[in-house]
Amino acid sequence: MTATNGTNVPLAPVICVSHGGGPMPILGEPGHKNMVNSWQTRVRKILKLGTPEAPKAIILVTAHWTTDRPTISSGAKHELYYDYYNFPPETYKIKYDAPGAPSIAKDIYNRLQKAGFSPKLDDKRGWDHGVFIPMKLIAPDESIPIIQMSVLESEDPEEHYKIGQVLAELRKENVAIVGSGFATFHNMRLFPRGSNFPPDTAGKLREWSNVLNEAVMTQDADARIAKLKHWRDFPHAYTMHPPHGAEHFLPLIVTAGAGASSKGGLYGDEFRGADMFSFYWE
Repeated sequence: MTATNGTNVPLAPVICVSHGGGPMPILGEPGHKNMVNSWQTRVRKILKLGTPEAPKAIILVTAHWTTDRPTISSGAKHELYYDYYNFPPETYKIKYDAPGAPSIAKDIYNRLQKAGFSPKLDDKRGWDHGVFIPMKLIAPDESIPIIQMSVLESEDPEEHYKIGQVLAELRKENVAIVGSGFATFHNMRLFPRGSNFPPDTAGKLREWSNVLNEAVMTQDADARIAKLKHWRDFPHAYTMHPPHGAEHFLPLIVTAGAGASSKGGLYGDEFRGADMFSFYWE
């Protein structure tokens, strides 16, 4: 699909992935096998990596950076921020040397400002594991520039959707948008360690996902946010994402806004006996 401005520039895709637990996907933890396989196959295909239509850059909205206003990584190069604890020493030596994109970061800043936000550029903060763990497996050649973006402390779904709508304009310049969180489920107290979800929790996950997935896949962009702004009323929402703990859900709201009127799709990766869903728009 090409952009609507009459050029042959591809319209870049949007996808929201589950990024797994810390560095465990890199360590080969068995529960992450399906997720990793999807990164290396489905996600690469959706992003058109390895083809002439590969994106010229990726805006990556990470659950692990929460700020009071939209903040954008603006360095030509960013170190890595190893924001996980008690893992083997080699996980603190992981490298991911993709470049940044200061000019695109500034463009995002200007667009968000024009839309009424008070954005901020940050050329210092390292890329966190919501960025470098999935991207190391999705784009291991480190060739695609990345601009990391935060989610907001407000957890306001309409604000995040609006951010996504602003970012959607950059898709016409072949800049892809990737959300990195754990939208289906992120409740550390209930995460099963090395075993499957108990039947009661698995049942709640299915009920929640049925409602959430239908809302996210709503074709009309206005109708989509009309449903998603009430996501806290969906079945078991506070079990899936505890109060004041929506940061792993919010990248999905941003990407749902960035999806605009593009055709959407989803797929589930089995994790601990339940499906963790990823959502995309092409």
